[in-house]
Amino acid sequence: QVQLVESGGGLVQAGGSLRLSCATSGRTLGSYVVAWFRQAPGKAREFVATIDWRYSRSYYVESVKGRFTISRDNAKNTVYLQIYSLKPEDTAVYYCAAGGRYPGIGSGDYDAWGQGTQVTVSS
Repeated sequence: QVQLVESGGGLVQAGGSLRLSCATSGRTLGSYVVAWFRQAPGKAREFVATIDWRYSRSYYVESVKGRFTISRDNAKNTVYLQIYSLKPEDTAVYYCAAGGRYPGIGSGDYDAWGQGTQVTVSS
């Protein structure tokens, strides 16, 4: 079983940047896919981006392409989500999740979740 812990959220002004981290533990991620989802107040959880640990393939929801970058650090067993040009509509709790299916754009594709980190963007 994989454990995931997110960090790096906070309050940022529109136009700013943040880097979210997802530290993993519990087992090696050789065959895993790690994704970021987000959930804004009153809205359903939304897929954001995913990365295939073995081949480092990445996939993004169309609405974040060009502003979000997902990456991984093998040595640290950590996945990052770099967010540029933050917008108020990016305000949400951001979750990372691990599963075995690429690109895995549905919540059901993942069986391990972190507790989330809050990102708030002020206008």
